[in-house]
Amino acid sequence: MITVESITLTFPDGNSRITAVDDVSLTARPGTVTSITGPSGSGKSSLLAVSATLVRPDSGRVMIDGIDASGLDPRAATDLRRRSIGIVFQHSNLIPSLTAHEQLTVMNELGEPRGRRGRRSSRDRAHALLDAVGMADHRHKRPHQLSGGQRQRINIARALMNEPSVLLVDEPTSALDQERGASIIDLIVRLTSEQRTSTLLVTHDLVHLPRTHGVVNLVDGRVVEPAAAPRR
Repeated sequence: MITVESITLTFPDGNSRITAVDDVSLTARPGTVTSITGPSGSGKSSLLAVSATLVRPDSGRVMIDGIDASGLDPRAATDLRRRSIGIVFQHSNLIPSLTAHEQLTVMNELGEPRGRRGRRSSRDRAHALLDAVGMADHRHKRPHQLSGGQRQRINIARALMNEPSVLLVDEPTSALDQERGASIIDLIVRLTSEQRTSTLLVTHDLVHLPRTHGVVNLVDGRVVEPAAAPRR
């Protein structure tokens, strides 16, 4: 589970500071997707960066599986990301020379030594995830041989390779048409349920919000509406 408690984040601006995130709190429980939406510049991606331990907030806490992630030193934060956080960036950033299957198995090499799988186990996990995202038949293809939607599916599978408890997703449909975007959101919701991740999803596309379990709407870094009730 991930809980964001009263997070405030500012950035320097000449002799003053700009507030990017202003006293924001939210919780994503296992098996649920919480959407973070709002206009451009509202603080969505900044909040996700804090949640990912990539940026330390001015105040507040980020609790991940009972650990105060916002107070960790850089090395401990890196270890936590490897162990507990999967991140799906807006652009897939797949490695051009690697096949779809290799994009996933390379993640095993980035894990802590005690947490690494054997080669067979890593291959089996990668194959299962490629099957889960509908890409098993494309496992030998490289990024230039895949469509934008297919690359995003590989991106999602890669983020789940080390079995994270928290999944953070930044604008996964921004480069896709509405039909392909809807299929990616449905995929994230299904995998969140199957993998029991606590998922935060940044999106600007309001049409996808009913598919998720709750919504946090940001304007100028502040929550302007309470989170939506869980879906029925």
